[in-house]
Amino acid sequence: MSEKNPQPVRAEVGVVLVAAGSGQRLGQGIPKARVLCGGRTLLEHSLESVVASGVAASVVVVLPAGDGVLSAVVDRAGRRAAGVGTVRITGVAGGATRAASVRAGLDALPPSAAVVLVHDAARALTPSSVFQRVVAAVLAGAPAVIPVLPVVDTVKVVTGDVVTATPDRAALRAVQTPQGFDARALRAAHASATASDLGVTDDAMLLEAQGATVHVVEGDALAFKVTTPLDLVIAEAVLAGRHAGTSAGTSPETSPAALPGISAGTPPEI
Repeated sequence: MSEKNPQPVRAEVGVVLVAAGSGQRLGQGIPKARVLCGGRTLLEHSLESVVASGVAASVVVVLPAGDGVLSAVVDRAGRRAAGVGTVRITGVAGGATRAASVRAGLDALPPSAAVVLVHDAARALTPSSVFQRVVAAVLAGAPAVIPVLPVVDTVKVVTGDVVTATPDRAALRAVQTPQGFDARALRAAHASATASDLGVTDDAMLLEAQGATVHVVEGDALAFKVTTPLDLVIAEAVLAGRHAGTSAGTSPETSPAALPGISAGTPPEI
């Protein structure tokens, strides 16, 4: 006899946090995730953003092989999270390409993760609301979801030193992370990737190649990628503003309330 009020099924969310970049364009001679911003590494800020969003049951951080500094950051974060029972945080060494690094993170996630977010650690100040919108769209049935922003600049297609086309920017979007996926669809896309896919710049491209429909949700200007020295200056200014606001009695945007049913470390119900 079936239950009249069965317990809701929970969809476990796993996050692959990619932090294996070299950071050459930042020009500091160390991996980008180790660069200090407001006195803390970009990786620490990224982990804080992921945990504060309340969507993740597990986080795998993909690190440069042999990087003891970043491994220590992950270990400390994992111990703190385990102490309060919020989320499981572990680290794994990345590969030679971004796609290989994401695959290493996928392999380290628990099989129970039905939804996977792939997030760049360089987008260290991403608000909780972006994580929550992406997860909500995947739970609503989308196999792949990416946060986007309208393109405000005119974009030219250039061959050599000659402009060959000017796309209509109304149809263009700048893509951010976290990108969210049905876990089975993402694993299948990575499993069928070929050598020609090694240069992909995001995971949505792999699913596009498989014929999957990629949906979009609204991104956020604060989810910008720290790539150049100017980006780092902007990130420092944002953090200084947050600190000033907190000191004045206002709180930064970290609440998971934007997605009902989610609390820190509790997978959303479906």
